[in-house]
Amino acid sequence: MSNRNGATITKLIKALVIAVVAFGTLQLVIPTRAQGTTLIIESWRAGDESVWDTIIADFNKKTPDITVKFQPTKPDQYNGALSAKLSSGTAGDIITCRPFTLSLDMFTKGQLTDLTSLPGMENFSTFAKHAWSTPDDKTTFCVPMASVLHGFIYNKDYFDKNGFKEPQTYEDFLALLDKIKAEGSMTPLAVGVKDGWAEQSMGFDNIGPNFWGGQPGVDGLLNGTRKYNDPGFLATFDALSKWSPYLGTGFEAETYTDSQNLFTGGKAAIFPAGSWEISGFEQNASFKMGAFKAPPPASAKDCFVSNEIDIAVGLNAASKNQDAAKKFLSYVATQDFETLYSKGLPGFFPLGNFKITLDDPLGNTFLGWTQQCGSTLRSSYLLPAPPKGTTDAETDLWNVNTQLLSGKLTPKAAADKIQSDLDSWFHPAGAAATMAATAAK
Repeated sequence: MSNRNGATITKLIKALVIAVVAFGTLQLVIPTRAQGTTLIIESWRAGDESVWDTIIADFNKKTPDITVKFQPTKPDQYNGALSAKLSSGTAGDIITCRPFTLSLDMFTKGQLTDLTSLPGMENFSTFAKHAWSTPDDKTTFCVPMASVLHGFIYNKDYFDKNGFKEPQTYEDFLALLDKIKAEGSMTPLAVGVKDGWAEQSMGFDNIGPNFWGGQPGVDGLLNGTRKYNDPGFLATFDALSKWSPYLGTGFEAETYTDSQNLFTGGKAAIFPAGSWEISGFEQNASFKMGAFKAPPPASAKDCFVSNEIDIAVGLNAASKNQDAAKKFLSYVATQDFETLYSKGLPGFFPLGNFKITLDDPLGNTFLGWTQQCGSTLRSSYLLPAPPKGTTDAETDLWNVNTQLLSGKLTPKAAADKIQSDLDSWFHPAGAAATMAATAAK
């Protein structure tokens, strides 16, 4: 064999080897690219799957190599299930964050990642981030998604038929309930006390800000200048106690679902509501609906609405997909996400500094109240977690307001009990005062 032929064969062999190696490498790379990264979202919002399908599809137009899966847990099981998953290392990458104490506790334990410098966080105000920040507001660990508002949704067809008008004052509200009760064909108010939280959230926290003076009243609880049994808060217990004659027969055994069905079934005139009900009510009710904000007493100079910073998403510190998760969280901080989320879930209002017009008339009605009145947070949500084995203020309010509406406690007894329970473990100090001051920003 000539040297020339040998050199040619050698070159061919080398080329063949290079091709084989390259092909083998390509075989290794292609599956990895096709598979990409998968992110799991933990949430309590079961029922939102279709909205998230739309959101994830939009995200994937921009970032096709990251797969996102929304895997919710039932709301009443979420806290316990998430805690167990985080402890065992089986939690998803993205954690849906409830406001204040629960999320702060996760961050303090090192279970949520610091997102203060995440691209997109500049789109949110201090107020919007406060529920998912340290008390000094210097560190934020969840990306704000939405707030919800409290008010009253009513059967507009029934109102129009009987010439009933939306109340402008709390005195008007009570007079309206009297008229509905006298008319006789409907339960005036669809709310029961079986579950405990409904009369607290849509009752006490709904009407209360107009009696205790909005956010300054809540701040007073934190810095020690106000108490649950001072005149403003006591007036709220008194105002709520007046609902009892207008509740449905057997309201003591009425669950939240029962109340929803009572209203959407056309058997109750008014539903003390959170704005999260809008979408479901519009799907299930066969009548036109209207909404009015919590009416202030005639003596009030200002009005306030309970504007609850409600939902956010954070990053599991133990996730193996930190970079991919941060890309998704930065997307959550955009106008594209907020538009899809707020339009897909009427009643969940965006928290970013974006101009977004809602398509839903009822949603726009709720949102308009924030331009007419001051916004404030729920009275108990800024209070710190109590010592282990002690009932937190929110749960205590559930129990007390259940007894109040059931006639087992007078307004003064209810107010005194809440304050006495709070005094047993909460002692306002500088940290609480700082938390209160920043909440109002």
